[in-house]
Order: sequence, then structure tokens, then C-alpha cells
Amino acid sequence: MKDDDRHGEEKDKVTESRRNFLKGSAAAGAGLAAGAVPGVSAAAEGGGVPPKNPYGPRPGGGISLPDYYKPWPAIKNRNMYLPGTETLPKNEMRVTFLGSSPWPPNPLQKGTSILVELGNGTAQPRRFFFDLGNGSVGHAIALQVPAPFINDIFISHLHTDHYADLPYMYPFRAFSGGFTPLRVYGPSGRTPELGTKHMIKHMREMGRWHEENFHSCPVGDGMEIEVTEFDWKEENGICYDKDGVKVRHWPRSHVKDGASAYRLDWEEAGLSFVWTGDGRPDELSAKYGKGADVFVTEGTIDTPALSAMKVGSPAKLWEYTIDIYHTMYYAAGYLFKQVQPRMAAVCHFEWSGDQLAAESIAQIRSHWDGLFMFGLDLKVINVTKDAIWAREAVISNGAAPASMDPRWFVPPGEDLPDKIEFPTPTMPREMQQAQYLRDLEIDPKLYYPPDAYRPPTQKWPGITLNPKEMLKARGIDVDDG
Repeated sequence: MKDDDRHGEEKDKVTESRRNFLKGSAAAGAGLAAGAVPGVSAAAEGGGVPPKNPYGPRPGGGISLPDYYKPWPAIKNRNMYLPGTETLPKNEMRVTFLGSSPWPPNPLQKGTSILVELGNGTAQPRRFFFDLGNGSVGHAIALQVPAPFINDIFISHLHTDHYADLPYMYPFRAFSGGFTPLRVYGPSGRTPELGTKHMIKHMREMGRWHEENFHSCPVGDGMEIEVTEFDWKEENGICYDKDGVKVRHWPRSHVKDGASAYRLDWEEAGLSFVWTGDGRPDELSAKYGKGADVFVTEGTIDTPALSAMKVGSPAKLWEYTIDIYHTMYYAAGYLFKQVQPRMAAVCHFEWSGDQLAAESIAQIRSHWDGLFMFGLDLKVINVTKDAIWAREAVISNGAAPASMDPRWFVPPGEDLPDKIEFPTPTMPREMQQAQYLRDLEIDPKLYYPPDAYRPPTQKWPGITLNPKEMLKARGIDVDDG
């Protein structure tokens, strides 16, 4: 064969490969734009057979978006969620992804955590946190969740990427007005030393210096942690049942005994949420997640050969890790098909750009043609019985916690008192520190300008709030009754 002929054949092969690649890229791009288009590749191979539209004729409305995917009057901004500007109405649920990544850390993703809020028509809805991975609490604060209301935390399992912010958060929550005990829920282990209670006990031992140090401040009972540890083996057991909300749990296959999934059912609104936690695709999640309004599973892309080329580690290592620990996207789509949720989502994944995102969607769409999104950090889903709408939250890059509100310190249903006294510190500085260290402090008069000097406040002065006066100063009328 002549060299020119050989080069011509090779050129034809390259052209055909490029054409096929562009076909795939177009399909993948469409999937990313519309929440993913089912059946495109099958249609391309079917000799002109039109792709199936799972939701029927809907010109201009997408082919994987149901009619109930729409905003409503309570959604103040259709394109973004602006924290602190929307009161969550009664019987409406809001699901926010505070973090979405296991490893490695990256600028886009914090550790896995999902916040579920149940609307009661007030500024402070009921809140439930499912996992609290590294960095996620920062997103909660930026979303204007007051620190005292970070509570009812459900840990799916004891991998640190699912609770790493717990030891960081709990003393600062107490310091910031969380004067009541923290409530944490989680599975037992094969032995007592492998359960949630044991982890919390030793977490507090690890943080003893911090705890005692902060007892120089008004923290009340905020350092206390009430742990509800349930039997990891129990199927569809109830670990929370209060005021019309039930949270159930079941075991997951995640290499070690003691991993769990959760389902929250809100009786009054008839809404439900599922977080599978980590694990292999399993029959229990398909069974107990059935019909959930929002069903969230972890997910891992099944492209070990490509991942090996990108990262350099052996493909077999990727295969082994996926196949004993995780739910590949093919299986996520299969689970969605079994569960038939109104909204399906994947959290706990590594975002690696559009190339792998396109492959991820293609794998999910091999089974699931319903409503789907990636639960990337700061994605927000509002849910009612009639509609679902998803947006991204917009937060400040700097510290922007919610302004203190005296109503935080009053139990729900109780009238606002005339005064609120902060707890007296139980371990003031002079109980914890050698006098000579205080004697080494530089006299403040040496660094304050004379007209800016104020005498240091180094003894607890006692702090009492006048809540009605505070609110009136902010333009909030308070009913004296």
C-alpha cells in the first residue's frame, strides 16, 4: 500500500472518530443544559427513530422537565436564592446542599451536608441537618442560619468527611447564643467503640481545652450534646418522631457495619426527603425511599480508565474503591427508576468539569428520564405538593452571619419576656490562667490613642437584653400580649 493511501485511510478514521466524538459531545452538552436529555444516543443509533419524551408534548419546555417544575409566588427570585429575603411558607420544604464532596478538597465543594427546612410561616423554619462535612457549617452561616438553630444533626456514618465540622461547630454554636444542648443522631457500630456515642464522647475529650476555655463566656448548656444512637441493623426504624415529623433509618453496605440512610416524612405537608448516605446500591434504599419527593443518593462516576489517565493512579484501584464503597451513576439512575421520586439528585461526588459531568449524566440517563440535578454546593430546591423549583444561593464572600435576634432565646410558643439574661460564665479567666500571664499583658494605654481609650472589660459584667426595645430599634413591632 502506498504511503499516500495509508495516510488517506488514517485521515478518514480520524475524521470519523471526530464526527462521532462531536455527536456525543452535542448530546452531553444538551444534557447539561436541560438537566439531561434521555435516549439521545439510542435515537442516533436507531436509524431515525425519534427520541422518547417521557413527559409528552411540551414544545419549548424541555423533554426531561415535568409540568410541576415551576416557580410560584413564594419564590422571590426565580434565578437565585437570596438568603434572608424569603420566609418559607407553611407546608413548604426547602432542601439546600451545604457541601457535596468527599475527597479531594477543592474550591468549589465543601464536605457533604444537606439542610432540610420545613416552613412554618416564620423567619425560623424547622431545620434538620443530614451530615456535617468539612466546611459546610460556613455555608449554613452564610445562608443566614443563626448559629443557635444549628441542631438536629443526623450523621449517616463515621467517615470524617460526614461529620468533620461537628467538633469545630459545637463550641462556637454555644459561644454564639446556642445555650441549649446540641442534638446529634447516628448509628451504632458492630461494637460500642464503633458507634456514634463513642465518637461524640472522645470528640469532646479532644476538645476539652476548647470547652473549658469557652466556659469563660456565657454558653449555658450549649456545650452539652444529647446523642441518640440507634441500632445500625434496624430496617426502617424511627430515630426521630416529634410534632408531625418522623425520620427513619436503614442500614447501608459501605465496607464496615454502621452506615445508614435516612428518610424524613413531614406528615402535615405530606412531603418527604431521603438521603442515602454512602454505600453500594441496595434494595432497602429502593424499598424505603419509594415515592419520596426529593431522593438524594451519593454517586461516583464509573470511568476508571479515564480517571486513571486524568489522575495517574491505576484503573484497578478506582474499580476496587467504587465496587466496595460506592454507588456508580449507572446504579444511581437505576435506583431513581425504582424509587420514582419527584426530584432525584446526586450528592457526595467530585466535580471535575463538564467532560466528566457529561459522562455522569449519560450514565444516570441510561435508566432515569425524570427530573434530576447534581446537589452541588449551594443548590437550593423548594418543594410543595404541586411544584418544585431549583436555584443557586448567592452568598457573601466575607463573614455575614445573621443579625442577633432576641427571639432566638425564647422557646417556640412562649411570649417575649421583658428581659433576657445571658448565662453567667462558669469558669472565668482567673480560674483558668496563671496570674503572671495577665501581668505580662501590655498596658492598653500604650497602644490606644488617648481619645479612643476605654477601660478593659475583663470581669463578666452581666448582660441583660431588652428584647422589645431591640426589636423596636430594628423597626419590628412586637405584640405586648
